[in-house]
Amino acid sequence: MNKSELVDALADRTGMTKADAARAVDAVFDTDGGILAGVLAKGDRVQITGFGTFEAKQRKARTGRNPRTGETIHISASKTPSFRAGKGLKDAIN
Repeated sequence: MNKSELVDALADRTGMTKADAARAVDAVFDTDGGILAGVLAKGDRVQITGFGTFEAKQRKARTGRNPRTGETIHISASKTPSFRAGKGLKDAIN
């Protein structure tokens, strides 16, 4: 399912117009000012009971190798988004 299919499904399920559904999806998932990205950028987490938890995890600096040259390179510390599925989502899939 891609974003436009998600918008269509949301519009069908809720009775919203497709434009309203698109704005709702953008408000939650947009990378520039969306709710999830904003909360994770502040270092907080988003926990949706029964669905899962989104959080930003800190990755330590490390050394790696350039696969072309074999040269050792330094990889800086960074934050990465993480998602852990909740019990309700796991049960729905299984």
